[in-house]
Amino acid sequence: MCLSSTDKLVIERMGTKIMKENIVLIGYMGSGKTTVGTHLASCLNYQFLDTDQKIEEQQGKTISQIFSDNGEEFFRDVETNIIKNMLSEVNHGIISTGGGLPLRECNGEILKRLGFVVFLRVKKETILERLKGDTTRPLLQGENVEEKVEKMLSYRNPIYEYSAHLQVEVDNKSVEEITEEILRNYHILVNKE
Repeated sequence: MCLSSTDKLVIERMGTKIMKENIVLIGYMGSGKTTVGTHLASCLNYQFLDTDQKIEEQQGKTISQIFSDNGEEFFRDVETNIIKNMLSEVNHGIISTGGGLPLRECNGEILKRLGFVVFLRVKKETILERLKGDTTRPLLQGENVEEKVEKMLSYRNPIYEYSAHLQVEVDNKSVEEITEEILRNYHILVNKE
């Protein structure tokens, strides 16, 4: 369930121009999307939106409960609908996405029209340290977490790269340094158009 003919028509009418009012953060869980996003929102006086939080509010349950009750495919359908709605509803926003949201090809297209897409690239070791003991991540439950993270990163990173206008290495950088790098590149892009 990606783009209907109506959705495609709306996107075609928008053309290839990005909506400069939004910055969209993508990347693996634990890459810092929420932390960096809230800081960016504060710096720009933009609203901060988290797609996972919007899904939980809409569905009335946690992400883990949705995965358990309805399965991953249902969850991914809800994600797609959330960002399609944001195309017409969100201006001046910093949008933090779930780690798997860009995996659907159509979602990558939607995100690029939603705003300036930034991939927060993070190393496996940093992820493992940041998510140690976190039981709220359904895809990281069970045995061999390190192996799962490694496999998921090798699969997802090329998709994140393809979906993004900018990649920012976040390992060993402060939130302020990451924010400064994003804003510098965002302003270059905005001033070029």
